[in-house]
Amino acid sequence: QVQLVESGGGLVQAGGSLRLSCAASGRTFRSYNMGWFRQAPGKEREFVAAISWNGDTYYADSVKGRFTISRGHAEKTRYLQMNDLKPEDTAVYFCAAGYRLRIDTGPSGYDYWGQGTQVTVSS
Repeated sequence: QVQLVESGGGLVQAGGSLRLSCAASGRTFRSYNMGWFRQAPGKEREFVAAISWNGDTYYADSVKGRFTISRGHAEKTRYLQMNDLKPEDTAVYFCAAGYRLRIDTGPSGYDYWGQGTQVTVSS
């Protein structure tokens, strides 16, 4: 069992930055792919970024060049650095962990989810 807790969300002006954290407890995080998804009101949950168990990274086109996903030194934390934020980035952001050989950019590829953290970008 893996428990995930996100933090770092908040209100920021357009062009600003935030760093989201996803802390895991329970089993070791080392063998899991980890993804970030977001969901805006009235919209479906969408893929943002992911890092595979062996360190490969993947990004949605909408965030490429602005967001960076990374691993913490303790292997139980993953980060999403978000720069040059835009109002359309406003959503609840979720981290998720999946025990798969390959990265999946869909929610079905993940077994564990955090409760989400709100990111609001004002224009």
